[in-house]
Amino acid sequence: MAGRDSPLDEPLLAPGKDGDEDAASMEAQHLLRRDKGASFSRSCLNLSNVISGVGVLSVPYALAQGGWLSLALFALVGAVCYYTGELVARCMRAGGDAVRSYPDIGQLAFGRRGRKAIGAVMYAELYLVAISFLILEGDNLDKLLPGTSVGLPGGYLLRGRQLFTLVATVVILPTTWLRDLSVLAYVSAVGLVASAALTASLAWAGVAEHGFHARGGNVFSLAGLPTSLSLYFVCFSGHGVFPTVYTSMRNKKNFTKVLLASSLLCSLNYTLTAVLGYLIYGDDVKSLVTLNLPSGKVYTRVAILTTLITPLAKYALVIQPITTGVEEKLSLGSQGSLPRAAISTAVLVSTVVAACTMPFFGYLMSFIGSSLNVTVAVLFPCLSYLRIYVPRGGVRGAEVAAIVGILVVGVCVAVVGTYTSLHQIAGTF
Repeated sequence: MAGRDSPLDEPLLAPGKDGDEDAASMEAQHLLRRDKGASFSRSCLNLSNVISGVGVLSVPYALAQGGWLSLALFALVGAVCYYTGELVARCMRAGGDAVRSYPDIGQLAFGRRGRKAIGAVMYAELYLVAISFLILEGDNLDKLLPGTSVGLPGGYLLRGRQLFTLVATVVILPTTWLRDLSVLAYVSAVGLVASAALTASLAWAGVAEHGFHARGGNVFSLAGLPTSLSLYFVCFSGHGVFPTVYTSMRNKKNFTKVLLASSLLCSLNYTLTAVLGYLIYGDDVKSLVTLNLPSGKVYTRVAILTTLITPLAKYALVIQPITTGVEEKLSLGSQGSLPRAAISTAVLVSTVVAACTMPFFGYLMSFIGSSLNVTVAVLFPCLSYLRIYVPRGGVRGAEVAAIVGILVVGVCVAVVGTYTSLHQIAGTF
């Protein structure tokens, strides 16, 4: 295996750029320079915030779908995604300073077509994840303040998710104008505290009301396994943002340590939330565990309030590659902060419109996990790494075999999971 400081990690020839290249390659030009980049602790906060997100709300449902034995698959998915995250870092080191984004890796490995393919899938993934954040905000605010409505001119009544999604938009909007990841680290810290508070609220609910006894808990469910695996991949998604965090770091050699610390911290929180949620509600657990909590209880309000914070803290970080890509594609990078604010606002408005028309949070997350997360987090890193390093003799036979095995499993999960989620989404109409 090529080590982190191996000569094989010396930069290759920088990928060529042309007039209509994917503009995300210029993304890191707007990040801090090495001597002023994000510190180790701030990078941990940002990366943990990327990994830990709305997946924490669905992980009890994922456990219910797959049964208790699926926790072993959860651990396996976490290990695979950590390894592929390290592959992303190796690919970036191979290209030197010229490789600053996920599409850059695609061009280094596969040329212009690879760049376009990876960029398209990555932006689609991040865009759908951003939509899921707003769906989550609307659903939880509706549960916190049921029956709230606002009358509009013409007799139109705005209520429920639509109303609260718009309210959340007002709060999120200013954070999308931030460019500096060192500043976003403070927002990330708030999001991580909120995730931990949600887990504590579930423990509170179990002690105060329901007790910890699974009703009808399954040991293993083959039928629910595709949904379970898809949602587990959602838990460890975020590889499309990894290059942004990597490029922003003051000392990029510490990325592996940052990735390991963040993955372990998030895995612990995910596991606790999954076990607590399933022990309390059993097979009755919903796609959003907060929807199981009884209305009017103090711990329910605490859980929902902390859940509301998570998307607020993550949204800006997730759409940053999209905003920067559009900005550079339109050659607006040197025209100040106003064009960036306009672009980020337009992206936010478009996700708001989509969120107001999509009623199936759990199925959307399953689709994202099976089709896009698996592609971005598993397939592309493995294929790019092999394409870059095998010609240089930098990959041992055992590692090649392991990567091929990961690719086979990833393709199976993507195909079966995508079919299952699309079938479930079609059934809602």
